[in-house]
Amino acid sequence: MSSEFPPCPNCKSEYTYSDGSLMICPECGNEWNPEELAAEEAAALVRDVNGNVLQDGDSVVVVKDLPVKGAPKPVKAGTKVKNIRLSDGDHNIDCKIEGFGAMALKSEFVKKA
Repeated sequence: MSSEFPPCPNCKSEYTYSDGSLMICPECGNEWNPEELAAEEAAALVRDVNGNVLQDGDSVVVVKDLPVKGAPKPVKAGTKVKNIRLSDGDHNIDCKIEGFGAMALKSEFVKKA
């Protein structure tokens, strides 16, 4: 019965059913639109300049010189950054860059190493 429908994103129950365009979970009462949920999950992925999906712990390379407020020199293109952490917001990568310390970068200025 439930194998044709996805599990509830709220409680992971397998006993979901369809009611028109909405999916409903009888256990927790959650209602959701599967198309909207898929679009939100796709938007939540952090991608680099080439479209590769980034994950916590990846290494990336800066693709252009990035000016840093309060620093006398920019982060140079080609700088390798190891062990990144993904975060929410406009600057969605937290990292430590040798010579600069902890900082946040935008994923659009890095490529996966």
